[in-house]
Amino acid sequence: MRPLFGVERPDAIYPVRRLHGQVTDVMSQAETKTYRVPFGSSKVDLVVEERGQGKRFLLLHGGAGPASMGRFAGLLAQRAKVFTPTHPGFARTARPDALNSPKALAQLYAAFLAQLGGSDVTVIGNSLGGWVAAELAILAPPSVCCYVLVGAGGVDVPGHPPTDVSKMTLPEIMSLSYYDPKPFMIDPTKLTDDQRAVAASNRAALAAYAPQNTDPTLAARLSKVRAPVLVISGEADRIVPPDYGRAFAAAIPGAKFQLLSKTGHVAQVETPELLLDAVAKFT
Repeated sequence: MRPLFGVERPDAIYPVRRLHGQVTDVMSQAETKTYRVPFGSSKVDLVVEERGQGKRFLLLHGGAGPASMGRFAGLLAQRAKVFTPTHPGFARTARPDALNSPKALAQLYAAFLAQLGGSDVTVIGNSLGGWVAAELAILAPPSVCCYVLVGAGGVDVPGHPPTDVSKMTLPEIMSLSYYDPKPFMIDPTKLTDDQRAVAASNRAALAAYAPQNTDPTLAARLSKVRAPVLVISGEADRIVPPDYGRAFAAAIPGAKFQLLSKTGHVAQVETPELLLDAVAKFT
């Protein structure tokens, strides 16, 4: 496969570190901003990292938290303007009680996109972020041109209940998240107090947003989506198996489905160039 940005090995030019098992880019120049975004009768502080210039992308993270988008955001930002928000409640940020579902998060991001304006934003969501992206597609904000759902959860697939990670240890979750988990495994006993606090807040936030793992109304509501949608699954995803991706694609009019080889649940971490290539061809 030809590298999207002419880079054979991203790690060769992007030194990386590991945080909660996620490889993150530490070389890209990210500016962190806090936006006051309307939500209901109040406003929510939304922390957003911004990188690069050009066509705009909004990256929505999953239960692994915003760190899981860091390296991918850095690579994408070589050619684009990339916004990577932290869902309120993750990474020890504040979350109002009313912000308690993927649908509510989608409403928050619709308001955020209204602040950005324009009509050229591509939304890419992984896992919980993919579910939020799907809800956002139903809302159809005019600033979004298309959507990419990566390992998205939320739809009901008869006979295939989603994997319940709520009672799993971090190593157990990671073992199901990758085609080859060995390079990403960490020893939980070596986490710092700060890392433990971030991991705990991520778990609490995930439980608040998606306590049931699926929404039985979602598939029917997806029939309203009119924007172009690419649904991506990793062939080795054992958190949200490919049957969920196929169900999303079947429920969304005109959606395309793509299976990534040698990839698990977090394509943006494990096979970022495969994901970049798929996004480039779609957008």
